[in-house]
Amino acid sequence: MDKLKIRNRLAKDKALLWTVCLLATLTAVPLFAILGEVFIRGYNQLSWSFFTEPTPTAYRVMKAIEAGTPIPGGIANGIIGTMLMLGMAVIFAIPIGILCGVFLAENAKNRYAQIVSYLTDLLQGTPSVIIGIVTYIWVVVPMKGYSAIAGSIALFIMMLPLIIRSTEETLKILPSSLKEAGLALGGNRARVMLKVQIPAAFGGIFTGVLLAISRVIGETAPLMFTALGCSFVRFSIDKPISAVPLLIWEFFNDPYLQELIWGASLFLLLFVLILNLTAKYLAKKWNQ
Repeated sequence: MDKLKIRNRLAKDKALLWTVCLLATLTAVPLFAILGEVFIRGYNQLSWSFFTEPTPTAYRVMKAIEAGTPIPGGIANGIIGTMLMLGMAVIFAIPIGILCGVFLAENAKNRYAQIVSYLTDLLQGTPSVIIGIVTYIWVVVPMKGYSAIAGSIALFIMMLPLIIRSTEETLKILPSSLKEAGLALGGNRARVMLKVQIPAAFGGIFTGVLLAISRVIGETAPLMFTALGCSFVRFSIDKPISAVPLLIWEFFNDPYLQELIWGASLFLLLFVLILNLTAKYLAKKWNQ
């Protein structure tokens, strides 16, 4: 009888294992299908000129197609615009997000902190197109024009809840003995937080920051309402500027430029992949 029960348990264990493996495979199939399609169609477009030249005009593309030569130009204007807006958003999102996360972690039972935590979750679930419309009303209309500033504010709003939540949850799982030891040695709460708790939670916080960047770097809707786009390389933050997601949308709407979609998409995927791998590596090294 005991042998029969053991066999039944082993059979159930194997059945559950195979079910989990099957479901994991089904989940991975769409991911690898997307990655494979983008890589196969886009890898041959990656070249030095693709990263250093701005988007070609429709006339240049038509002439290249007629001559049977490769499509000229690239996505340099989109790369520079993306990095510029992303950089401005990160400069403000990281300190504000970390400070807010510290406040929520240290005052979990405070009524005001609970309201802020609820609003953070609400902001995290807000569709990006709504954030773009609100930023248009708040920034673009008063400034009387589209700009990189408006685009960076939209990205900042989207990044903020992810950084806040990752900071809060990472600080909450730290052992209380760290804080108690710091206070016992004579440090005040602020010094213990800056010198002990935040360094101990750096891996989780840094991972949250990079995941926030990975999320917003591919957003198109907010930038359509704020940055608008630009066909040449521009460094002015108070003027309309391009971004890689905006270029992908523009390529899609232009039949002569649709082939460039795959190269731009591959660049975004590789950039996000590098960010994620960097986050995992640095978090692992810091924890060690």
